[in-house]
Amino acid sequence: MKQDRNFPKAVVTEKAEAAIKRGHPWVYDTEITSFCEKKVKDGIFPEGTDTPNGALTDVLSAKGRYLGTGFLSLNSKIRIRILSDNANESFGDSFWQRRVKYALDMRRTVMQDDYACCRLIFGEADGIPGLTVDRYEDILSTEVLSFGTEQVKDIIYRALVEELKKDGVTVRGIFERNEAVLREKEGLPLEKGWYRGDFIGTPSSPRVEITENGIKYTVDVENGQKTGFFLDQKYNRLAVSKLARGMKVLDCFTHTGSFAMNAAKGGAAHVTAVDVSQFAVDTASENAKINGLSDRMDFICADVFELLPKLEKEHADYNFIILDPPAFTKSRKTTDNAKRGYKEINYRAMKMLPRGGYLATCSCSHFMPNELFRKMLLEAARDAGVTLRLIEERRAAPDHPVAMAIPETDYLKFYLLQIV
Repeated sequence: MKQDRNFPKAVVTEKAEAAIKRGHPWVYDTEITSFCEKKVKDGIFPEGTDTPNGALTDVLSAKGRYLGTGFLSLNSKIRIRILSDNANESFGDSFWQRRVKYALDMRRTVMQDDYACCRLIFGEADGIPGLTVDRYEDILSTEVLSFGTEQVKDIIYRALVEELKKDGVTVRGIFERNEAVLREKEGLPLEKGWYRGDFIGTPSSPRVEITENGIKYTVDVENGQKTGFFLDQKYNRLAVSKLARGMKVLDCFTHTGSFAMNAAKGGAAHVTAVDVSQFAVDTASENAKINGLSDRMDFICADVFELLPKLEKEHADYNFIILDPPAFTKSRKTTDNAKRGYKEINYRAMKMLPRGGYLATCSCSHFMPNELFRKMLLEAARDAGVTLRLIEERRAAPDHPVAMAIPETDYLKFYLLQIV
């Protein structure tokens, strides 16, 4: 299809064309065979400059067929992030307002009573590349990992504030957690702080109290991991709660104590929560006090890789162990090392648990595909001399939707297993 608008044109390989037609929105630098830059016309680009970083760019097949339009990234290996395959789209304010409305309409439907604390925008899965927006009551915590999206974030933020007003919510502030090194690959600075705009205020504190599964948490959007809290495990924590009654539970990599407190609230006899971060342990302890669960919980600041062998030697008598580690791999190059890390902690947990004991284990890295994670579990069980009974296999909560054509959005694996 012929394009009359003054966007740059990128011609891509047949492999890239096939991926785009399947619905994957990324075009890598090695997949672009030619690029036609456009100079200033009608004020689109500054006079005398080449195509700027973040520019809207049309993607064409080798035969000149229009495939879509997306943000150009001059520094990233993901050279173009396609936004739409509508050749007549203008990509003005109304485009972003529609994307925001679609994203929030979906959360209203799938989260319902849990809508007050959930992920509102999940990057490519919502058609807004590189953007994460988490809602904690009346505070939004965000991360932007795309140069193009960075340029239009004010429009998106305004649309979010206006859309939430329809739910009777007045957003007090938007805290940006733009600290990931991926920003540097996009030519963006690392920074964090309250977003300052004429439509939004600046709260005096980054801490906000939320309620999830009937449990209260103090979330620190400035200092907590990621955007302040891990919302994706919401219903997986509830699944743990339903199994925990009467058990002695060990929760490893506890962070803010969320799995541990769900187990305690579910009737566990006792829960030990472990994290290598003293800040995380202190936060988890504070959350336990808020919820009146401290009498059945204790907290340890320790390296899980060192603690599990020690507990095994001491013949610790836990009958439910939870493993919720951070991503051990953020690239395909380190997948083998990550597999060894996952296998080590799962092997140790399986060795510790009695016959009939339970294990909740997960991985939050999309570079550790489900097939490989499952293979790792079977290898760990073999080496531990046990067999496994699958109770449940779960994913992230539905506010983290999986775009079927984008495997990168299907990242969380969660298994509830019994040792038999």
